[in-house]
Amino acid sequence: MKYNQLQVTANKTPKRVGRGISAGQGKTAGRGTKGQKARTGHRKMPAMFSGNDQTTLHGVPKRRGDGKGVRHFTINTRYPVQNVYTDVLSALSGDVDNFALAEAGLITSPYVRVKIITRGDITAKIDLKTNSASKSAIESIKKAGGTFTKSPTPPRPKTTTEKSA
Repeated sequence: MKYNQLQVTANKTPKRVGRGISAGQGKTAGRGTKGQKARTGHRKMPAMFSGNDQTTLHGVPKRRGDGKGVRHFTINTRYPVQNVYTDVLSALSGDVDNFALAEAGLITSPYVRVKIITRGDITAKIDLKTNSASKSAIESIKKAGGTFTKSPTPPRPKTTTEKSA
């Protein structure tokens, strides 16, 4: 048996505090005297609590106009960007756009923004039409004999719902 294979469990019982003077940890029970940390429940502070100072949440501006004072955060989740690396583009050939990338399974949908990022070498000659690419990715595509054209994200097709007469 090796030292790292030993099954050791803690067998030390926790110290019982606040059980009278003769127990050794009576009266204040190691908490000192008075103050916030001497009180019951001081370890259960809210996550945003920061003493007497302004909390992090109060530093966030409120939304105007609705009278409710709702705080708002701006997170760009509506238009996510999906990264595609140059080494996986070698499997494709010819004209490559969002639809070709989605068909190859490199992005989740053809209607998302795409950025090409350098990782490894690209060997295939492709004509790439996506939202953006890093400078080094454009150089490696041109070095392989291909071209890069910046193009907007294709719009989603409008779904028409027919109303019954």
